[in-house]
Amino acid sequence: MSTSALFILDLKGNVVVSRNYRGDVDMACIEKFMPLLVEKEDEGTASPVIYFNGISYTYIKHMNLYLVSVSKKNLNVVLVLSYLYKLVEVFCEYFKDLEEESVRDNFVIIYELFDEMMDFGYPQTTEGKILQEYITQQGHRLEAAPRPPMAVTNAVSWRSEGIRYRKNEVFLDVIESVNMMANAQGTVLRSEIVGSIRMRVVLSGMPELRLGLNDKVIFQQAAATGPRRGAAGRGVELEDVKFHQCVRLSRFEAERTISFIPPDGEFELMSYRLTTQVKPLIWVEAVVEKHTHSRVEYMVKAKSQFKRQSIANHVEVVIPVPSDASSPKFKTSVGSVKYAPELNAFVWTIRSFPGGREYLMRAHFSLPSIMSEEIEGKPPIHVKFEIPYYTTSGLQVRYLKIIEKSGYQALPWVRYVTQNGDYQLRMN
Repeated sequence: MSTSALFILDLKGNVVVSRNYRGDVDMACIEKFMPLLVEKEDEGTASPVIYFNGISYTYIKHMNLYLVSVSKKNLNVVLVLSYLYKLVEVFCEYFKDLEEESVRDNFVIIYELFDEMMDFGYPQTTEGKILQEYITQQGHRLEAAPRPPMAVTNAVSWRSEGIRYRKNEVFLDVIESVNMMANAQGTVLRSEIVGSIRMRVVLSGMPELRLGLNDKVIFQQAAATGPRRGAAGRGVELEDVKFHQCVRLSRFEAERTISFIPPDGEFELMSYRLTTQVKPLIWVEAVVEKHTHSRVEYMVKAKSQFKRQSIANHVEVVIPVPSDASSPKFKTSVGSVKYAPELNAFVWTIRSFPGGREYLMRAHFSLPSIMSEEIEGKPPIHVKFEIPYYTTSGLQVRYLKIIEKSGYQALPWVRYVTQNGDYQLRMN
């Protein structure tokens, strides 16, 4: 076996206690251990033994400590690991809890145990009861800490027991952001939907919630097994789904049911992404008329390309202008326009924009030199908006069940919102 040296390290890799048994290794070699461990974990190739530059690092982790054996010899790894685990067991018999604080409080005993349990790199006496017959010094035990909240030791660590509300409610928001880039001809160059389901839970006790979505996998299963109640409609194929830790992943994988005991208050239940071709919800076309060395005029047309029963709120169309533009004049059929010199742009604001509508706006600027625009290039038009009661992906909540042993009635509220993400339209 022949261990050259033993180290006890904290989580940052700093040496708390060490013992050199053979003198055949440079004790500074331990500085390589933590970078090597992090590298192996990043690569997904972590193992109990790391070999580097002729030295074997055999280690275990206990609480907030690493116990590391280093050796230059061809060692028996299983024997070394067994010894390290036995070392932890003996330390715990002496001072109850092995963690960084207890190690610092018991240096003297630890060095005595190092010397009695190993000699010149070979294990000797490792039975705690035998060691206590002649290493009789009383270990310094950590004082009993206050009892932690039930949530810390409970299987449901994200929710405390004993929560009570007079009125039980659940608010669920499906929020989707549209990222898009389109050229001046209306061709979509890049588009994706980034969505999240956020909740605000005001529920008593330990309720279990079950959420059903129009998941494409469910619809395919329904088609294979025959018609099923609630499975009508269009399924949505979600990508890159990430759940809050409260969701029972095994049940989702088996049944595609999102089942969970929720945290109290606000949290994000899940997030998802869809890489799909999305038609621009609000299309903006800007025609620029240049009058050499004097002025520039913009003819801007904005068109909403979503269902007529939906309305986009707080729409902002940000149209870039040359940095030396001045003396702005605007004329619009709806909303308001203001010049934003800090953005080198003017902003057309439309408070309410119903689906299937088209609006026009004109802008006029004085321009000392029309050449500046060619030098600066043409930044894209940015559009900001928010469409309530609407999802671009078509994701729908099929049901939200609330189950609690006391049997109280709770009100679920569901809201849908589509908004802009990185939404860019190129100019001519």
